[in-house]
Parts: sequence; structure tokens; C-alpha cells
Amino acid sequence: MIRLFFLGLLFLTTLSSNETTTINENNQTIYSTQNLPKVLYLNFEKTPHRVIKGEIFSITIKTLSTVPSFVDITYEMTNHEGLKPLNDVPYRDEDAKYYHDTFYFLTTQSKAKIPDFTATLHDYNDSIVYKETKLLGENLNVVTLNPKKDFANIVANSFELLEYKTTSYDDTHNIVVFVATATNSDISAFNLQNVFKQGIESMTESYFDSKIVYYAVIGKELEKLSFSYFNLEKNNFVRVDIPIIVSDDSVTTQSDLKPTDHSHEKIKIVIAASIALIAFLFILWRQKYIYLIFIIIPLGYIAYIVIPSKEVCIKVGSEIHLLPVKNGTIFEKTNTIYHLQKEGSVKDFVKVKLKNEKIGWVKNEDICKN
Repeated sequence: MIRLFFLGLLFLTTLSSNETTTINENNQTIYSTQNLPKVLYLNFEKTPHRVIKGEIFSITIKTLSTVPSFVDITYEMTNHEGLKPLNDVPYRDEDAKYYHDTFYFLTTQSKAKIPDFTATLHDYNDSIVYKETKLLGENLNVVTLNPKKDFANIVANSFELLEYKTTSYDDTHNIVVFVATATNSDISAFNLQNVFKQGIESMTESYFDSKIVYYAVIGKELEKLSFSYFNLEKNNFVRVDIPIIVSDDSVTTQSDLKPTDHSHEKIKIVIAASIALIAFLFILWRQKYIYLIFIIIPLGYIAYIVIPSKEVCIKVGSEIHLLPVKNGTIFEKTNTIYHLQKEGSVKDFVKVKLKNEKIGWVKNEDICKN
């Protein structure tokens, strides 16, 4: 009996010591959570009534601290389901008494649960002296869309087509390049249906306001490229149509993708031909062949514009790009020296026609030097 009494006394002594303080290996005082005061009070200020799979939504936590002076309040998210957290550190608004901390999430599954949030207050000594406060998450009402076949996998407040351009890709395909912006959207999920080839050339990824340069290789028989996205503000699918207007000129930059007007070149050719004709008639009238120079120069200029470009030499190991953009898609790499027909050029790239009639772009540095 006496033995049991001493064992019980030892247990109570040990429990009491666990509820006070300990010293860690860095000689910092660590307080047991059993005896720590609760100083943070949380509640959900803003949660969605329903979300759509693929939607980005926000949750705002309203936090009150009874301690007037401290370093920060941090949160740990646990036990969430079907969601991708987009920010670990909250977007914070403060008023006289409260913190309004907002977190953003992407809904990835048809079943989802808001995380449990554990809030910790940090004092100026960087030691734990206050009790953590936990706010339990709840299940979300997730709606799964039933889209048409042309759905591009985008759920957004808005999706706006800025610029576009179509050029020939090979004998049976055209390539469409377009620039688009989206708000409140995971624009990296963009994907077209029933196209020969597609991909992202560049992307400015911000879930609030994103921008993408995208390409799609389609059949020459198509007169327009159409797709749809789900507009959250309209609560409906919105269709986007890109007319197919094939242009022979090159894509110059990511921000200059619209078809270019060639009317100025045509006017120059007409003017040069008119000068040559007038000079020819003047020679017949005056019988002075010195005026032949006014025929040779305009005709030479016309030939310079009209005659196809010369052949270029491509170095071994050169990368042939789909578009003339940095870090763009590479669809072929030369294993020998290539001699290809030059189709045009932009600032840092030369446009070439491959042996399979496809169009590609090679960096100037990969052109053989004579």
C-alpha cells in the first residue's frame, strides 16, 4: 500500500513538472501548453457558400489578440482536402482591434475541406509563452462542371483575348498564336481539345491577374479556333472565337501577334514600277540611254522584295524553335549542318523552312559564319 502511495506521488510530481517549464538545448525556456494563457481568438469572417472545381476562392479569418504588443501572428494549415493552398502567409488588413487575414485556395477535387488553422502569437523574445489557438475547418460544397467538348479547362472571373496571329505550319496545318489575360484563374491549366499540337510559350502567373502566350497547331480546313471557359461572374460558359486569317509574315514579338498590313510594300512596288515605266517611255522619246539607270534601280528594288530569300547554313546542335521567343518550344535539334531556305527574320531569330516543309526559327548565333 505504501509502495502504491509513493508511485502515485512520483506520478503527480512528474505531471506537475511537465506543466511548468523546461529548458531546450539552445538554453531557451519552453512553456508547457497546458499552463499557457490563451490570448488569440479566431473565427471565420468570410467563407464561400459553394465553390466550383477549378475555382480560386478566398477565406478570411478575423483574429483578436488580448496582448497589445507582439511581433507577429502566424498560421499553420492542416487536415485540408481537395484544395491547393496558394499562400502560406496571409494577406493582412488591420483595424483598431482585429487582424483580417485572407488565404487563397484552388479547388482541385470534387470533395473538399477547409484546413484547420492553428494560430501562434510570437513575442519579442522569440519564445513560446502563449497558447496556440486552433480553428477547425469545415467541408465545402463543391460543384463539378459538366462542360461541352470545347471547354479549355479555365474557370475565371474573366478571360480576355488580346492579340492573335495565324501562319502556315506545314502543308496540312496552320499555327495559331494568341495572347490572353485572365483574372482569378489558374491560367496554367489552359488546354484545348482536338488540336494537333499545343503549348505555353510564356506565362505571367498571378492568380489575381495572369497572362499567357499560347500556340495551337490546327488543320488548314478550320476557319476559326473556338473554345469556352466558365465565367464565375456570369455563372455560365463563355465562348471565345479566334478567326483564322493566315499571314505570310513573321511573328515579331510576343506582344505583336496580330496580322501585319503589307499595303505599304505593295505601294512601294507600284511606285517603283511606275518610275521604271516612265523612264522607259522617256528613253523612247528622247533616245538617251543614260536614263536606263531609272529603270535598273526600281526593277532591282522590286526584285529584292519579290524574289525568295537565300539559303542559310545552320550549325550542328542548333535548336529549332516553334516561335521566335526566348525559352520557347523546341521541336527539333540539328545533328548535322543544315542548309535551309531563309523565309524571314526578326531581331534575334531567322525564320527557316525545314525539309518537311515545316516552319521554324533559329537564333542568329546558330547561323554559320562565312
